Amino acid sequence: MLRFLVRRLLQAIPTLLILSILVFAWLRSLPGGPAAALLGDKATPEKIANLNHVLGLDQPVIIQYFKFLGRAITGDFGASLVSTQPVMSEIGTFLPATIELGITAMIIAVLIGIPAGYISARYRGGVADNVIIVLTLIGVAVPVFFLGYMMQDLLAGPLGLPSQGRQTAGLDATAVTNFAVLDGIMTSEWDAVWDAIKHLILPAFALATIPLAVITRITRASVLEVLNEDFIRTANSKGLTQPVVRRRHVLRNGLLPVVTTIGLQTGALLGGAVLTERVFNFRGLGFLLAEGIERRDYPRLQALLLFGALVYVLVNMLVDVSYGLIDPRVRVR
Repeated sequence: MLRFLVRRLLQAIPTLLILSILVFAWLRSLPGGPAAALLGDKATPEKIANLNHVLGLDQPVIIQYFKFLGRAITGDFGASLVSTQPVMSEIGTFLPATIELGITAMIIAVLIGIPAGYISARYRGGVADNVIIVLTLIGVAVPVFFLGYMMQDLLAGPLGLPSQGRQTAGLDATAVTNFAVLDGIMTSEWDAVWDAIKHLILPAFALATIPLAVITRITRASVLEVLNEDFIRTANSKGLTQPVVRRRHVLRNGLLPVVTTIGLQTGALLGGAVLTERVFNFRGLGFLLAEGIERRDYPRLQALLLFGALVYVLVNMLVDVSYGLIDPRVRVR
């Protein structure tokens, strides 16, 4: 297992290196530039040239890249062009909000998606199956930002749920970890905990819709495939009860593609978080990334895109490791 983890980590190095080159080249190819974005209406050719010199953007691109790479290896992505704060400090400040939102959304997607997919497969062709299929199609088809606005208009008021921000002013817990719910629990500020949870509900459900729909469909397809296997008929012929057959044979063997899907959807949550956090003014990495795109904040964008890639690689590595835990036939050596 240890050799597998080391091998996968080594395989991630060229992946991240190639991605860093692509990200760096793409950002430098965008029209305009950070100097023009920062100067705004005051931009003149002279001022742009001076600011490019200060930022080192007048050097050859290859030199800029290797300087960036050398700093990135040590975790130094420079300072944001917008806030002038170190980029890693910004990520550390905004990351807890995205983690809270992403974990909550994925918990919702898994807790609803797997049972819904199993029910859909078990009652294939029935009313429950058709309803679930229609709902999953709607979940995939409706854009996250549109769903977010609909939730704000139709659900926030009747349910008494906040539609903006992470916490109500004056009810935020004493900052310990910057995780709003966890801080409230650690400091026993239960009003702050409940307030943070209420602020999570609408954005988490909005963010969960696409992974929920995908997990439901993959679970359904996987369970249907397993139900037709010979070992299921053998288990039934031996007189095993249906709960035992479902738990030990159907669900366990049908979970491998579902686990892969969960891993891929978890890695892709940052993309959905950009829109979700903007709609609900939920200040996390998605909010930070959107602002960086609008202002052409190269240091921030480089750091966030590479950070997202690293998370994606690590999540998929954990998915591979989990295979051996779920199915003994797929032991990782």
